[in-house]
Amino acid sequence: MLSPTLPGRLALRDRPSDRPLMHQEWGDLLFMHWPVPAELIQAQLPARLQVDIHDGTAWIAVVPFRMWDVRSRITPPVPGVREFLELNVRTYVHLDGVPGVWFFSLDASNPLAVWAARTFFHLPYFRARLSLDRPAPDQLHYTGHRVHNGAPAGHFDATWRLGEALPPAEPGSLAFFLTERYALYAAGGQGPGRGEKLYRGRIAHQPWPLRAAELLHYESDLIEGHGLPTPVGPPVLHAGGPLSVDLWRLRRV
Repeated sequence: MLSPTLPGRLALRDRPSDRPLMHQEWGDLLFMHWPVPAELIQAQLPARLQVDIHDGTAWIAVVPFRMWDVRSRITPPVPGVREFLELNVRTYVHLDGVPGVWFFSLDASNPLAVWAARTFFHLPYFRARLSLDRPAPDQLHYTGHRVHNGAPAGHFDATWRLGEALPPAEPGSLAFFLTERYALYAAGGQGPGRGEKLYRGRIAHQPWPLRAAELLHYESDLIEGHGLPTPVGPPVLHAGGPLSVDLWRLRRV
């Protein structure tokens, strides 16, 4: 189960030459990662995608964050979708040597954004009630409850404390593997694997500004809702943002 080489990962940091489709700002983010046997992830993927591994281990993440200044690069601004909360469950994959993110689910607080992402990006977005507040200047409290008709139940409640700023993730390190991702994959259809049509979308941004974080409270059934076992042990944490992000249209692969 080979993964892309480091030069291949670094090459993706080069910005595509054509015009991006969308711009977004991301912040108040927490990467929560757990190691998981690679075969468990592989069983959930479309046949052509391969699970991406670091030192022989696959990873799954729950990532709550805030998104703002969401706008198309090619159409006028759409009222009501410029700022919202998002919560996703993700893992890491590669195809033809190109590494990227595979989303098991993405919950968002904006119904219009959910519709657009499901319709035009083939991504498993769900409507959810999400909230973010600050019980203290260095703490964030994030809650979520899925309300999408026909979707499996999903609940999330976490509080974390921000720590010191971290140096940029070094290429080849676990932090780089988990956070520096410049492509996403999506597929048509429904259910595990969601069909045979695969798409790749490019993403461009500066290296993540990361901070240490301490998890004060966590409860969620989002991972288990995808038929995966409850992660064992504490997660690897990185707080991130703010970050300016450009996204390109999906292309069939």
